[in-house]
Amino acid sequence: MAQNGENPARTTSDLIVERLLEWGVDICFGLTGDQVNGFVESLGRHADRMRFVHVRHEQNAALAAVGYAKFTGRPAACMATAGPGAIHLLKGLYDARIDGAR
Repeated sequence: MAQNGENPARTTSDLIVERLLEWGVDICFGLTGDQVNGFVESLGRHADRMRFVHVRHEQNAALAAVGYAKFTGRPAACMATAGPGAIHLLKGLYDARIDGAR
């Protein structure tokens, strides 16, 4: 553990968020849950560069990311837990695929 103001060790979630930032993604829509707590904590550590928008349903996360990409021309990310949460992302991801949104 970090002591005396030292930075904690970087996690896999930190690496993912940093890569998203390198790709120009500065916003993530999603729903928190046990399986993504580490990723949400990483978003909090990068809050100065990455904005997190909490939604009430995974499908809303995907549709919000698609809408953001379509109207701003900038890429966006969405996240959900595994299993049913990931399945709920499909409608928004399919919409992005059809329209060629990032």
